Amino acid sequence: MDIETYYDKIYRYIYYRVHDRSIAEDLTQEAFLRFLGSSGNEPERYLYTIAKNLCIDEYRRIKPVSLDSEEVPDLPDNSADSLVKSLEVRQALEKLSEEDRELLILRYANDEPIKEISRLTGISRFAVYRRLKEAKSRLTKALGKETI
Repeated sequence: MDIETYYDKIYRYIYYRVHDRSIAEDLTQEAFLRFLGSSGNEPERYLYTIAKNLCIDEYRRIKPVSLDSEEVPDLPDNSADSLVKSLEVRQALEKLSEEDRELLILRYANDEPIKEISRLTGISRFAVYRRLKEAKSRLTKALGKETI
């Protein structure tokens, strides 16, 4: 298995869930250490499962922090509008269910194809399409807009 192939995807997945670079780096390393100590036959699916469980453990360990005090990721355009939009999207994502966030992160942050998301989550392609459409609709509603 080529670790470089999966490292960025797993890091990005974890970062979008914990919103902290140093924690995301630590959890990503932990995910790979656990993976290398096992005998998984589907590396990507197993890595995502480990990463998801590590994020859940992290949520249980820490207390919620308001978005005002969180580190804001570097944005290509550091304008106030971009910063506000980033925070609005993050707050809207927090209002969604765990499943909705996971699907949206896999599809739009990690750019995973529908077929791969289906394989990773164990649900049919058609269910992935439907759930993504519903999750996007809920995200749009949480943002208070007509379309994303």
